[in-house]
Amino acid sequence: QVQLVESGGGLVQPGGSLRLSCVASGSAFRAYAMGWYRQAPGKQRELVASINSLGRPNYADSVKGRFTISRDNAKNTVYLQMNSLKSEETAVYYCNRAVLGYFPWGQGTQVTVSS
Repeated sequence: QVQLVESGGGLVQPGGSLRLSCVASGSAFRAYAMGWYRQAPGKQRELVASINSLGRPNYADSVKGRFTISRDNAKNTVYLQMNSLKSEETAVYYCNRAVLGYFPWGQGTQVTVSS
């Protein structure tokens, strides 16, 4: 079964950047569209970016032009480059399948945007 481990979060000032990584165990990862989700306190988890198995990305309107999702299937890794971060984007960020169900959720990585 695929296990997901997210990393790269931290404290950053508004306008700053972070790069998140998600490493998946097992080769099954490569066949699936993957996504980055975030969940802020008291809010539902939302999908902010996804990438299909061929590398085609898709973004929520709120992050278009600022976030970039990519994947390296040889490394079983999905990345999320986040630029021009805003305070309201403080949340725990998770990766998982973007469609047709989910792998078991990882622990996520905390992103705090604050001055």
